[in-house]
Amino acid sequence: MSQKTVLYDKHIEYGGKMVDFAGWQMPVTYGSQMDEHYQVRQDAGMFDVSHMTIVDLRGERVKEFLRYLLANDVAKLKETGKALYSCMLQEDGGVIDDLIVYYMHDDWYRMVVNAATRDKDIAWILKQAADFDVEVNERAGVAMIAVQGPQAIVKAISVLPVDVVETVTDMPRFSGADCGEWFIGRTGYTGEDGFEIMLPESEAPALWGKLAQAGVKPCGLGARDTLRLEAGMNLYGADMTEATSPLISGLGWTIAWEPEDRDFIGRAALQQEREQGVSQKIVGLILEERGVLRGHQKVVVENVGEGEITSGTFSPTLKQSIALARVPVQTGERCQVEIRGKLLNARVVKSVFVRNGQAV
Repeated sequence: MSQKTVLYDKHIEYGGKMVDFAGWQMPVTYGSQMDEHYQVRQDAGMFDVSHMTIVDLRGERVKEFLRYLLANDVAKLKETGKALYSCMLQEDGGVIDDLIVYYMHDDWYRMVVNAATRDKDIAWILKQAADFDVEVNERAGVAMIAVQGPQAIVKAISVLPVDVVETVTDMPRFSGADCGEWFIGRTGYTGEDGFEIMLPESEAPALWGKLAQAGVKPCGLGARDTLRLEAGMNLYGADMTEATSPLISGLGWTIAWEPEDRDFIGRAALQQEREQGVSQKIVGLILEERGVLRGHQKVVVENVGEGEITSGTFSPTLKQSIALARVPVQTGERCQVEIRGKLLNARVVKSVFVRNGQAV
């Protein structure tokens, strides 16, 4: 039986078409996925992300623990609230999950992990934390609303509580602020500016209504996926998995190799892979013929080899079909994609298609 977030009734009220997503009843659209996509690119939209998991990590050795647990290095975080994107790896370098971690104090970090990976994430974190005497507290009773778009900050601030506004008005990007029972992160998964607002479940429906009255339109999972793909953001379970390392998933930039004496889970495997040379890479594809790129379609690179699309969709902004694909590392500027038995021409580009609402 699928779970429901505290905003389920709001989704029904606003006409959300509900589907099962990672064991949760979530809105895939409120009528027009295309309209919702444009709303975020041009104005402001909001998403219910209350199904995601918020974990507080506390203890005298919590920094040491996270430097071992994550491929990126939390020692980079010097200012309260500063956020870091990282992968959490298996010993063999496969990706358990990608996540955001916030530095709050020397003995307190906050982590946000994916809904679909909640059980294995918590189990892995608890297993590794045992040797560091770190307290792992999954935050129950907390909802999360993402407000995204060029007008997201202004419209969100217009309805946030006064004490919260005072804290977040000048907050830099990719950071968060503890506002008592509320926590605001200037983060997102759309390629646009905005907030991810964590607050008590009891207060979430009222905030949803106030945001809607301020012109922040509800958006579903469909628009969230086209937005993140245009922005070149990986999706766990598609563009990265337990069977792939960050080095072949376009996430090499998230690995902190320095200092050399920092050991982290998966480091030895990644070093070996890097020294041997990777055989694959993630690229962006733009289809030059009629058709739609989808996950698992075969990519053919003449005289080089074959790869596979990991995520694909029609881009509302570019008005073309786009994809992320894992292909042989020797792949150049051209390839073909097999769609319904036919090989169609595609152009190989950087994996970020849209930035600040404009084609890259």
